Amino acid sequence: MKPSGTTLAGIEPADFVALDRNRLSNLYRAGLPSEVPEREAAVMEIVEASVLPDSTGRPSVEAPLHDSLSARFVVHTHPPIVNGMTCAVNGAHHSRHLFPDALWIDYTDPGYSLCMEVRREVEAYRGHRGYEPSVIFIGNHGVFVAGDEADQIAGTYSEIFACLEDVYQRAGVQREVKQGDAPPRESITRNEEIIRSAWSESPLHFAVSGHFSPAEGPITPDHIVYAGACPIRGKFSAEGITLFLSRHGYDPKIAVFEDAVFGLGESSTAAELALEVARDAALVVQFAGVFGGIEYMDDRARRFIEGWEVETYRRKQV
Repeated sequence: MKPSGTTLAGIEPADFVALDRNRLSNLYRAGLPSEVPEREAAVMEIVEASVLPDSTGRPSVEAPLHDSLSARFVVHTHPPIVNGMTCAVNGAHHSRHLFPDALWIDYTDPGYSLCMEVRREVEAYRGHRGYEPSVIFIGNHGVFVAGDEADQIAGTYSEIFACLEDVYQRAGVQREVKQGDAPPRESITRNEEIIRSAWSESPLHFAVSGHFSPAEGPITPDHIVYAGACPIRGKFSAEGITLFLSRHGYDPKIAVFEDAVFGLGESSTAAELALEVARDAALVVQFAGVFGGIEYMDDRARRFIEGWEVETYRRKQV
């Protein structure tokens, strides 16, 4: 499994975490607590206990989901071209039309709940068709592709991308975020000073781009973790940021001005990542227009992600 909080772009073979599938299967028979925090903690204990002695790192929380598929390889991604459909109001309908052999699962809290839902749906799919799905789309999450050969995985992804690219092209949707020119240096400096004057005493770093329209709400768990569920707009003041904090429970990570969008973070890496993920979300919104418009996650789902220890750990790896 890929370690939690690492990127596929920079991973090396030795970085993957090896697990004992027999030990991991204890999860499916375990009597778990009914309360969500205690249950998720117990799940992680089982997952971490299944790591082989000569392997290091904390395996992704989706390890049990990957284990639910018998294929040799399972690759999970969530690029904008796919999430334009999975995060759309009519995503499920269009998924069944464009990818009739794929399995669609409505948004489910990641971790144990999603794992068990996938296991039930895969079993039903197998019982109906006699084989497992090679593609699983999950609402407001992404896509899982399974196969016994690496080339098979790459080929399936190419087919998915080609199909969706054709849809977007025929609909006349731009493949890049509509973004303004980079603001002049004096504007950037002025806006940074405005933000700092309203901020708390904690260190603050900036990343900046020309203006674009960030998503107005939470789209996927990754967007919540790295860019926050909502951006902050309008005139900045200590009172405004305090109000934002009281409403959302965290300092804003994306600040929107007339001529710029700022990523904010406790490190330059976190600020740059927040801006990159916000731009990703904006592209998802563009693509989702083809499928009936964006489907934001509800407050319950948002709060689960914001309070989940697993996501706190993943964010800290930045």
